[in-house]
Amino acid sequence: MHKILLIEDDTDITYLLKRFLAQYQMEVIAYERPTKALDSFAIEAYDLVLLDLTLPEIDGIEVCRRLRDLSDIPIIISSARHDLSDKILALEYGADDYLPKPYEPRELVARIQSNLRRYSGTLRRSDARFVLHEQRMQIDKDAKPLTLTQAEYEILALLIKQKGKVISRDFIANNVDAISWESSERSIDVIISRLRHKIEEDPKQPRFIRSIRSVGYRFDE
Repeated sequence: MHKILLIEDDTDITYLLKRFLAQYQMEVIAYERPTKALDSFAIEAYDLVLLDLTLPEIDGIEVCRRLRDLSDIPIIISSARHDLSDKILALEYGADDYLPKPYEPRELVARIQSNLRRYSGTLRRSDARFVLHEQRMQIDKDAKPLTLTQAEYEILALLIKQKGKVISRDFIANNVDAISWESSERSIDVIISRLRHKIEEDPKQPRFIRSIRSVGYRFDE
């Protein structure tokens, strides 16, 4: 059964969608307030987000941006707002699909199923995918959470954010709180070695964390 996060302040729509989508093996977890939904998203595993734009507390466009910062799972916008600029902005902020209200519920099911297939296909084709969840300080590899110490998490998070760039040991020491200013280059190298044993198939021939001689490291995915 797929787990759908619904962020919608219309209780009638919520009631109907919960009942209708249950017929298609979809469990709907609904929140009227986006702050509560974001809190849930940070600790629960969802397969897809169905998001309204006109919400209390936070506009749906901003909610979409925050969700995309946390994860790459499919986001479908379902809204009565028909302004083209809203649609363009939502897609630019990371939405995968936009379904104007009112709509035929069977079309929604088709869109959900299509996005779920596309997302799962992407995961299968990827040798590895790292997802950084900053709000709960977690990093997933191949959709599974890594077990990391504080220093390991902070260094790997920094490398992921700087993906493709060569970063020096000094840069790491200055941007990772878990490493003190007195830490030697050797201690950073030790943490990098531990990380390689956790994320690389062959730590001696790393694919993701590459050493750049006399400079530092580069994260490639």
